[in-house]
Amino acid sequence: MTELAHPLAPGVSRALPDSPGVISAARAADVASRAGAVAERERRIDVRTVQALTEAGFARHFVPRRWGGGEGAFTELFDAAVEVAEGCASAAWCGVLWAGHGRFAAFLPEEGQRDLWEESPDVRISAAVVPPAGSAESVPGGWRVQGNWRFASGVDHADWLLVAVPEPREAGAQVLVLAVPREELRIVDSWNSVGLRGTGSHEVVLRSAFVPERRSFEMGRMMNGDARLGRARCYAAPAQLVGGVLMMAPALGAARRALRVWSDLVVGKAAKGAADFAVPVWEALARSSAELDAAALLLREVARRADREPRAEGGVAHGRRDAAVAAELVVTAVERLFRTGGSHGGCAEGELQRAWRDVHTATGHAALRLGSAAEAYGRATAAVLAQGR
Repeated sequence: MTELAHPLAPGVSRALPDSPGVISAARAADVASRAGAVAERERRIDVRTVQALTEAGFARHFVPRRWGGGEGAFTELFDAAVEVAEGCASAAWCGVLWAGHGRFAAFLPEEGQRDLWEESPDVRISAAVVPPAGSAESVPGGWRVQGNWRFASGVDHADWLLVAVPEPREAGAQVLVLAVPREELRIVDSWNSVGLRGTGSHEVVLRSAFVPERRSFEMGRMMNGDARLGRARCYAAPAQLVGGVLMMAPALGAARRALRVWSDLVVGKAAKGAADFAVPVWEALARSSAELDAAALLLREVARRADREPRAEGGVAHGRRDAAVAAELVVTAVERLFRTGGSHGGCAEGELQRAWRDVHTATGHAALRLGSAAEAYGRATAAVLAQGR
């Protein structure tokens, strides 16, 4: 059971450092929190935070065990990312994506995996795979690739990058995912978002680079999951089943931080003040804390199902629904806290407004839009009903 959103209850790490499949997040959360202001200013997390996230086990979490990785669980990653996000949402965003991209890279052929992980499983992998961009020309032994890709989170500190390109075939062509060493890319300093400022989600450019065949795979395998890829269930989960949940972990952690900061600002005053001031505060506390608890339960249940039943019928539509609804709950809770936090809560240098910005930016991701998730869930429900007639 995940820790709930009591404003005075700190996140609890469930890490077992001697287990390669479990992330030890406590120290990373502390380091990220101390360096959060630097990440905001520099628009990327600093090297201390990068090292702490790597040592915690984020990068290796889904790496195949043959390379020393953990083939870990989604619930473990979700819990760890929430904990880090209570200190710095940008750090959690980078950490959870480095973990997720390691899972994607596990779909490479074995020789391609060797290029990435033969020396160490602690390889940080950024990605720019949605939408596909650029072009790939088939050449002997591989592909000649060029193009521009946006929003490569954490790329300043990455060792490798995954990019997606349309495969050069006729109608019905597949999309290729290609692994490229970081040094072959040019980073365009383009990330200046209002929230998640420290993620360094810049544009990357590749000009006529050769990528060998062994460092490529069809994107459909990654999106659909592949139960044949080893014995670990983490590789069987479709990308859309877990994508929204993992992106919500930084938002939930930031919202919990907002609740804690808000409580420090107003709860004590309400306890000593007049009833006309106290009652709205108690209502805001009750509603927002309950909404964050409800969001956590929804999200962690999706992660649990992905760990135990990654190919369950209707699971993708159900997971997308729950992640999108959880996003709305988190936004509603933080909006209420921001409105009732008083003048100190809106301070430009304050923690509450930073959490407010991070939550809005994280939940604005396309994977968390309720409209498309609701349509997918509705169509899946209609199909089940039709089968029962």
